[in-house]
Amino acid sequence: MNALVLLNGYGLENLVVANRPEPKPSAKQVVMKVRAASLNYRDLLIAKGIYSRNLAMPLVLGSDAAGEIHAVGEAITRWKPGDKVVGSFFQNWIDGPISDAATKGALGGDRDGVLAEYVLLEENGLVPIPTGTSFEEAATLPCAALTAWHALGNAKCGPGQTVLVQGTGGVSLFALQLARALGARVLVTSGSDEKLTRAIQLGAEAGTNYKSSPDWEKWGRQQTGGAGVDIVIEVGGAGTLERSAKAIRTGGHIALIGVLAGLGTFNPMNVLMKAVCLQGVFVGSRSMFEAMNNFIAANAIKPVIDRVFPLNDAVAAMNHLDSGTHFGKVVVRME
Repeated sequence: MNALVLLNGYGLENLVVANRPEPKPSAKQVVMKVRAASLNYRDLLIAKGIYSRNLAMPLVLGSDAAGEIHAVGEAITRWKPGDKVVGSFFQNWIDGPISDAATKGALGGDRDGVLAEYVLLEENGLVPIPTGTSFEEAATLPCAALTAWHALGNAKCGPGQTVLVQGTGGVSLFALQLARALGARVLVTSGSDEKLTRAIQLGAEAGTNYKSSPDWEKWGRQQTGGAGVDIVIEVGGAGTLERSAKAIRTGGHIALIGVLAGLGTFNPMNVLMKAVCLQGVFVGSRSMFEAMNNFIAANAIKPVIDRVFPLNDAVAAMNHLDSGTHFGKVVVRME
């Protein structure tokens, strides 16, 4: 089978579409025929050696894929060949709070990922594809959508609240769509006026360009009559966290998700003085995934897909993601 493989070292130049052995399931495993997979910023960090320098190579990249059950182990009871499924990011985190054990076995890191024609998964590491969702759309859900869902759930997002979303990548647009469906008002920042226009068409109430108006934390407070926003979806990391702490209201919630703005120093004074809840969000469990999928189906939410690449052009897909020009998710189709 063909797969996108990090072959002999770190760096995007070491990514190749290569032939790999087709996996065989043990008693409690399944093989999924992958129909579509989506890319995450984590995949870039892994390929560049920023995420970890201790991964076994060659490594098949990718954590998010949807497809059909191709083969099952002899002890499998939950699935049968032909079932349409989407894999969980954490194959071992079924329910309950996060733990070291739950986060072992993440796809495309601790073990081979899903950017392949066939992938080996655990019996309990799958969920059905939401009703009315295509393979390409379902492939965007395991990391980006679930991270946004988990973040909004922790913050108890609901009617009457204002959510500030940074950027227009996968997690951010899912946060916009989910927060709107939960009844919240959404504000968006972006470095592109065109992307801001598209975000407003998607349901955001207002947006600001952080390149032309770098003091976006002041804008956020202005949009709330000076009180500050209730929730910030923080994807920048240390490079933007201090502004988020200024934009948030007293007692508000900052969901720390990404490090797109790089590393740096952070003054925690606003978090302390305003009693802000600052919580890291690391994807989510299978039970969260199932609850989110039910919500997505009930509210007819359609994932935003920027571009779809064939597997043979998966390296180009990674470079497109790295360019930062995308709006929503970048998807790789296997056929």
